[in-house]
Amino acid sequence: MTTRHSLLAISAVFLLGSAAAHAESYEGVAAPVGVNQRADVAAQAVRTAAAPNQNIAAGSRVIETSSSVDRATVRAQAVRAAAAPDQNVAAGSRVNSQVISTMANPADLASQRAATPAPAERM
Repeated sequence: MTTRHSLLAISAVFLLGSAAAHAESYEGVAAPVGVNQRADVAAQAVRTAAAPNQNIAAGSRVIETSSSVDRATVRAQAVRAAAAPDQNVAAGSRVNSQVISTMANPADLASQRAATPAPAERM
């Protein structure tokens, strides 16, 4: 029985060794595929190296836009939205509740105070 086991073990080792001996054939370095000549690539590299802002990613450039709303109006809207007492609360943000804004906006109160004339002082 021991010789039988040893023969099976030796044949298994040879079987695994023969499977590992099959390797890929070497095809060599792949031929370069390109449509540009060496001089064209060199000229393109020189143009690219001399270009302004070459180290800035294309997605980081700012696109200038024009707006029909003046700057003061946009700023006033931003101040009002930032001062809103319930800016982070929406209807349904709490279970079984409905948020109704009853608090006055501080930005509106400030603009009302600035618009109303001060009462005359009595002497």
